[in-house]
Amino acid sequence: MKQTLLNITMGQLLEDAAIKYSHINAVKYIECDYTRTYYEFNKEVDTIAQGLLGMGFKKGDHIAIWATNYPQWLILLFATSKIGVVLVTVNTNYKQSEIEYLLRQSDSKALFVCNGIKDIDCQKIIYSLCPELKTCKKGELECASLPKLKILVSIDGHYSGMFNWNEIVSFGCLVSQDDYQFAKSQCKPDDVINIQYTSGTTGFPKGVMLTHFNIINNAKAIGGRLNFTEKDRLCIPVPFFHVFGIVVAILACVTHGSTMIPLLYYSPLKVMHAVEYEKCTALHGVPTMFINVLSHRDFDKYNFSTLRAGVMAGSPCPQSVMQQVVDKMNMCDITSLYGQTEASPACTQCLCSDSIERKVSTVGCQMDHVETKIIDPHTGKDVPDGVSGEFVSRGYHIMKGYYNDIEATNNAIDKDGWLHTGDLAVRGSDGYYKITGRIKDMIIRGGENIFPKEIEDFLYTNPKIKDIQLVSVPSQKYGEEAFAFCILKAGCKANEKEIKEYVAKSLARHKIPSYVHFVDSFPMTASGKIQKFKLREQAIEILNLKNEDDFVFVNND
Repeated sequence: MKQTLLNITMGQLLEDAAIKYSHINAVKYIECDYTRTYYEFNKEVDTIAQGLLGMGFKKGDHIAIWATNYPQWLILLFATSKIGVVLVTVNTNYKQSEIEYLLRQSDSKALFVCNGIKDIDCQKIIYSLCPELKTCKKGELECASLPKLKILVSIDGHYSGMFNWNEIVSFGCLVSQDDYQFAKSQCKPDDVINIQYTSGTTGFPKGVMLTHFNIINNAKAIGGRLNFTEKDRLCIPVPFFHVFGIVVAILACVTHGSTMIPLLYYSPLKVMHAVEYEKCTALHGVPTMFINVLSHRDFDKYNFSTLRAGVMAGSPCPQSVMQQVVDKMNMCDITSLYGQTEASPACTQCLCSDSIERKVSTVGCQMDHVETKIIDPHTGKDVPDGVSGEFVSRGYHIMKGYYNDIEATNNAIDKDGWLHTGDLAVRGSDGYYKITGRIKDMIIRGGENIFPKEIEDFLYTNPKIKDIQLVSVPSQKYGEEAFAFCILKAGCKANEKEIKEYVAKSLARHKIPSYVHFVDSFPMTASGKIQKFKLREQAIEILNLKNEDDFVFVNND
């Protein structure tokens, strides 16, 4: 039976959960002292939301957050949604040029930021972008490079020109309860509430605009296919900034009263610890995360008997890994899921009742209230079952569009409302889909989108490089990896390490090519176009991969 669509806001969703599941834990962290029931969590969200109003934020403003899976991240997600402020999520791997681009393109009025993320000193980068912070009053930033950015909030520190998270509450006294209730009443289910950046298929990252209606209903459908209830406890190692974290994990729990067990950041040991000691019934992750857990030297020391369900998605799921997750981690209800950020994200998903063969070999059937089909990418006409073509989808889940990019929006969504994914797929006679490849050139490394042109354009700034082309190669660890073919300028010398370090200084870690190979020329068509498919064949041959089923074990981390 189809689930009905919810025509409510995220604020209403949380308030309903606070009544229905008042004494159920909404969230429990294992790495910090933060545990809240749904009733307590909703009250805390109200306090922060009222404080944000007191700071001057209003419906339609954009607030960016650059942090790992802090409790404050989770609170801010719902607090902004209650007053109609749009939360802009920032990839935690971003470095200076990338964060500057995102803040400018998104028109963010404020940035919430943590101290640092792995090798990234967030505060240092912010002061480099906005040196005016050192002398300005809090909330009165006038940044030459980012003119719309006015407010900085540190989640876990005290810095010149920045508010501290704990100061937000005090601003709530400036707002009456009537004013707060009025602000909440102005929020509508069809309002954009979240902008998530994806490399997509062309050029620089694009801001995907998602509504309350988009993500609440997609999350409800996902949780429904996992048979989530208030008895479930989901371990969340995936990052909150990604649609996987927000929709497939956080909101799938809230729509069903399940308990969230987030990790501040992923590590296989923390996953195993959380599953055993918090008696988790579900676990989400990209294939790489599951591979690292299964291969960990302490795997056999942990008890996975409480696990039942979960989602493996974000990049192609190897059948052998899915089978091991079922056999060794007790996850008989593990499902694969297919979608894109532009689709909120799920278009298809397996059912818990599906056979193991279906779960490991397909990405499931279409979600309720969602249309899916396969078309000929050249003619646009529907193709019969069993024939490969482009996967397209239409329904409530499709984004409002890309922020400030009408052309890209029109290229992605046709006049009839179909989202063109650029992915090649085959539908079986049973209605289940198999993803067979991509029309477009995007590389998915461990769930992270890499668009070669962005890296190629950056590498052209290297004075030694004459030409550069990136292609994908299969990888057991990450699904895909980037392989760079490089032509050096006459008289110049460079090695693989030097090129990787050049990228590492300015771009996120997942964008560093795993391989760099130097050549004198590229294969070309008669018209002068580079034949990337031949480069990919060469890369596979160089790595001594006999066929697509062979994998390379690599690790840039």
